[in-house]
Amino acid sequence: MDETIKKAIVQAVKTEPLAQAFQMQLVTLNLGHSIVEMVYNPEVMNNIYARAHGGAIYALIDEAFETAGQTDGTIAVAMNVNVTYVASPEAGTLLRAEAKKVSCTKRTASYDIKVTDGNGQLIANCQALAYRTRKPIPFL
Repeated sequence: MDETIKKAIVQAVKTEPLAQAFQMQLVTLNLGHSIVEMVYNPEVMNNIYARAHGGAIYALIDEAFETAGQTDGTIAVAMNVNVTYVASPEAGTLLRAEAKKVSCTKRTASYDIKVTDGNGQLIANCQALAYRTRKPIPFL
């Protein structure tokens, strides 16, 4: 992966409001691959049942999808995202979303994204399809 693109994406995540609000950390970034982590904080991430809100887990998935999808230096936007929630994490658990590109054409790219907890237990599984605009990412 081009180091200039990598540094630009890493810096963009550090200043992105949602990533900062949820204290997400981009821990791995390679061509078509990313790992993003956050600690499940029930004070801001719970639903009405006092469990992890699906939107909080989705935000982590989307951050991994977003970062993996930009690694070629061009903008990719979500066309379709299908999430299956498998388990609810315990409070304070480190959650890890790993996005891997599984196929790519001129205009689309497909990603497999898994969210696991600190023990490796599957929390959510996702299949995502991105539209590749071919426009350069603006923060290069």
